[in-house]
Amino acid sequence: MSGEFSFIRSHLAPLSAGFPGALTLTDDAAILPGPSGLDYVIASDMLVEEVHFHADTPPEIIAARALGTNLSDLAAMGAEPVAWLSSLALGEACDTAWQGAFASACQDIQHEHGLHLIGGDTTRTPGPLTVSLTLIGQMPQGTAITRSGGQVGDEVWVSGELGEGVLGRIAYETHGVGSAPNRFTHPTARLSLGQALRGIATALIDISDGLVADLDHLARASGVALDIGAELVPLSETGRSEAGEPDTRPWRRLVCGGDDYELAFLAPVDHREAIMAISAALDVRLTPIGQARTGQGVRVHNAAGHLIKFETTGFTHF
Repeated sequence: MSGEFSFIRSHLAPLSAGFPGALTLTDDAAILPGPSGLDYVIASDMLVEEVHFHADTPPEIIAARALGTNLSDLAAMGAEPVAWLSSLALGEACDTAWQGAFASACQDIQHEHGLHLIGGDTTRTPGPLTVSLTLIGQMPQGTAITRSGGQVGDEVWVSGELGEGVLGRIAYETHGVGSAPNRFTHPTARLSLGQALRGIATALIDISDGLVADLDHLARASGVALDIGAELVPLSETGRSEAGEPDTRPWRRLVCGGDDYELAFLAPVDHREAIMAISAALDVRLTPIGQARTGQGVRVHNAAGHLIKFETTGFTHF
């Protein structure tokens, strides 16, 4: 079987031909021109039982992951959330109590972000529970930040600290749903940061599959190579204590594990002062970790300049 992204490039991307806002399916969202000087951003994502969560996962966590990961796709274009659609395939276990808990959790999240549910579909299934959401965002016309605008010489930046996503997933898989809420069970989209980066970042992506894999998507779309300093990659305190030195297996697992939902972006060097001002205003750590060069792909090197090799750079569905 071909890989997930190979399938998208080879078979699905040609179906988007003739619609510029589809961005040849290189981004996780599409752009639709709207009225009154607005652009709409449309993002869709799906969670499937026993692929993205276990059968005994509480509906509150499923709702948090479904909406949180979709909101992160809007953040990765600099969009402001507006509305959402919900398509659910419910199994026998999704009784009235389950439905009420799921809806209540969704209500809390949509209230936090000013969202409104505007439609969707609900059906029964003899198979796994499936949750497919479509998020709609908006922004001033022409201000969307795609993955394809990066230029040679741009700096590579990342928000926050990485590693908590994969550590949360390990805790969830090891200790089950009784483990404390974490970045895996309750993803937090960097919406304010994405909006603040409009006009500053040249290319933007959220870190869902893993830093190296997602930077490779950014590099491929922008037609550049990205040189990354391993020692510059910001890990959480827990991550640093477990990862050891770069190029160890634990370090590579944290860097490539995904589920962090931080933002990685490219920006011209002369925008560094503006970026640090955003960091201070939003109280979000923003760290430069490398630079865009001529070429293709992502090269991660240690302090001695030796390239780090990865068995896998991030998550893929097949």
